Amino acid sequence: MLTHKGTVTIVTQRLTLRRFVPDDAPTMFRNWASDDNVTRYLTWFAHRSVEETADIVNRWVAEYEADNRYQWAIVLRELGEPIGSIGVVRQNEDAAAAELGYCIGEAFWHRGYVSEALRAVMDFLFDEVGYNRLSAIHDIRNPRSGAVMKACGMQYEGTRREFALTKEGDLLSVAEYALLRRERHTKK
Repeated sequence: MLTHKGTVTIVTQRLTLRRFVPDDAPTMFRNWASDDNVTRYLTWFAHRSVEETADIVNRWVAEYEADNRYQWAIVLRELGEPIGSIGVVRQNEDAAAAELGYCIGEAFWHRGYVSEALRAVMDFLFDEVGYNRLSAIHDIRNPRSGAVMKACGMQYEGTRREFALTKEGDLLSVAEYALLRRERHTKK
């Protein structure tokens, strides 16, 4: 049985994970949503205007009304503004399973921020909400994303060949990683 709490603030060593607010749209646009390099392996195209980003942020803000909605802004405390996002992209309540997704601005790559955020979100979802299984997938052309998953204790479960379409309409294969609650302390 899951005990949903909604998107609550989580503080880590360097980050604050918090709900998005409408004023985050310009920063999100500037720091990651408008960058083709950031969205290269994601399911959405880089935003072409801050209004496009504002539409997404406003949708997320409205969705916070539901206590089973989990979408965090990754705020680098020393900078004081969002540098990326992380959240639950799919969930199966009956199986107590959730799939996570994340992205971060290119200027902040290779500094361990995503791993730090992912670990904190996983701990919250296991300990506070009660999920049994947490998973994530990545485009097989982006192995660095898989390295983040592995660094957070997830284990490779396989490749779903030609599983989905890219935003350009091509067939896409994804690698899946997952961690079960009972495995997490042996995998860290």
